[in-house]
Amino acid sequence: MNYKIRNMGMIGNRQTGALIDLYGDICWYCPDQFDAPSFFASLLDDEKGGVWSLQIKENFNVKRRYIGNSNIIESTFQSGEDSLTLTDWMPLRADFTGVCRLFSPSFLTVTNLIVPAPGYGMEGVKLKKLNDNTITVNDKYYLTFSHYSRIKGKHILFDIPPGEEAWAVLSGEELGVEADKKLKRSLKRTLEAWDEIASSFSYTGPYQEDVYDSVRAIRQLTHEKSGGIIAALTTSLPEVPGGERNYDYRYVWLRDASMIVSALTRAGSKGDDEKHFLDFICSSRINIKDYSRTPFVTIHGEPAQPEQYLNFSGYLNSKPVRIGNNANEQLQLDAGSNILLAAKLIYENYNVRTHWDTVKEIASFLGNNWDKDDYGIWEEDIARQFTSSKVIMAVALEYIAAHSTIEEQKHFWLDTASKIRNFIQKECITSYGAYAVFAGSEEVDITSALFPEWGFCEPDTQEMIETIAELESSFCENNLVYRNLLMFDEKKEGSFLAGNFWMAQYWIMRDNYTKSKSYIDAALKYKNDLGLFSEEADPWSETLLGNFPQSFVHAAFIGAAVDFNVAFGKR
Repeated sequence: MNYKIRNMGMIGNRQTGALIDLYGDICWYCPDQFDAPSFFASLLDDEKGGVWSLQIKENFNVKRRYIGNSNIIESTFQSGEDSLTLTDWMPLRADFTGVCRLFSPSFLTVTNLIVPAPGYGMEGVKLKKLNDNTITVNDKYYLTFSHYSRIKGKHILFDIPPGEEAWAVLSGEELGVEADKKLKRSLKRTLEAWDEIASSFSYTGPYQEDVYDSVRAIRQLTHEKSGGIIAALTTSLPEVPGGERNYDYRYVWLRDASMIVSALTRAGSKGDDEKHFLDFICSSRINIKDYSRTPFVTIHGEPAQPEQYLNFSGYLNSKPVRIGNNANEQLQLDAGSNILLAAKLIYENYNVRTHWDTVKEIASFLGNNWDKDDYGIWEEDIARQFTSSKVIMAVALEYIAAHSTIEEQKHFWLDTASKIRNFIQKECITSYGAYAVFAGSEEVDITSALFPEWGFCEPDTQEMIETIAELESSFCENNLVYRNLLMFDEKKEGSFLAGNFWMAQYWIMRDNYTKSKSYIDAALKYKNDLGLFSEEADPWSETLLGNFPQSFVHAAFIGAAVDFNVAFGKR
């Protein structure tokens, strides 16, 4: 089946998650934790990936929603006067973990077809019936059903009796004789848990519903125990369909997560997850040999595994299908800088100065290495003197110096920031007066739209005016923004949705209501019915591209919405 990214809904328990297609297929699920081997992965391979397919005989229409503040998906399948309501969730703070599906009484003809494929489809599959209602997979996973189920080859079939409520659970433990009670109790506890999580955030203003959708997405992509925020739930969803730009994003990018923390802090979060993230950053030092040079880590704060290729056909035949990520060896100076920005906001908003030793270490590393080539925000295999890296280093050192109590330390950081600013002015300006993508270049990049937002310069300086003019002339189509890639034609991939929100933030600072709103609204067209963004969008076919859901894009939207509210909320 050719799944559409736009049709994906996400459920999760803040340890891992699953993607469910609009029509009821669970097509991506990694038990236990976000980066574990998949159990269902038909999203990446119809034949080998495994799936939990909901097969309805009648023709139907479907509508779905998240219930209240939760990430519990309620889907209603309507066929004439008959309907079926399916409730999907992963228990949170309940008696057990796994995937739960609850079916309302219905006279539609419904069969569940379950094709297990543990270990990225590389493990053998041994199915065994424990009783009429329970089947084990490899003596490790338990499928429990409200009614009789059967095995057919390597498949499991579960028919829903007409007019009866039914349910099914996939778990790593046997639910026992009180399975029905445990299921209903887990639904109640999960709803309560998500209400509690939602209570830690408050925002009123323009795009309010959209902001809450994005906050929910980020909370789902946050590992509750460690505090790490992963970039996306998936691996190898292509930036270019049929191409090779397919990466594993199930890791905590320190840059991205820091920008997410900053957005949530500015948007009204009470700070528990934000301070927990700073705890995560500091605890990661124990496991990382060269911490200041590490752009991302696992959800447990450990080094990411090197890339491996899976023998999957790939989404839309896009190969290779990767697990692991080799970009962990790149020097990305903006990663540490963003950590400093996040720390500064946490310190100022919550009146704390926790983990100063780690913050000080990162600032000192930047102060001693600011003049190095790095690989920049887009992580290509070319090191340059990227202007965006220099800019954010300068402001980060300036901001964090204000929290130092040692004059010598403060002076070193401020002196370094001054050197960086001088370097940018001398080496990173194009012949036509714009901020170059890197020193000596004549091209620009969308990251420059953030320079005023970061506090590096005013939005109406001549350099910014020239930069934005060039961006809108050369890197915008259909009101969608592209990034500037050095090793690939960026017009062959989708537009980078976060860039739209960065451009909106620029025009907000210029007090331009119409332009800022146009950039926000253009990107919001690519939010799906459950409020989820992918990394990129094709402006011509209007399809979603890249890994999904993308926490970075959700954070960029929240930042733009907050700024828009401050500037124009009373209009």
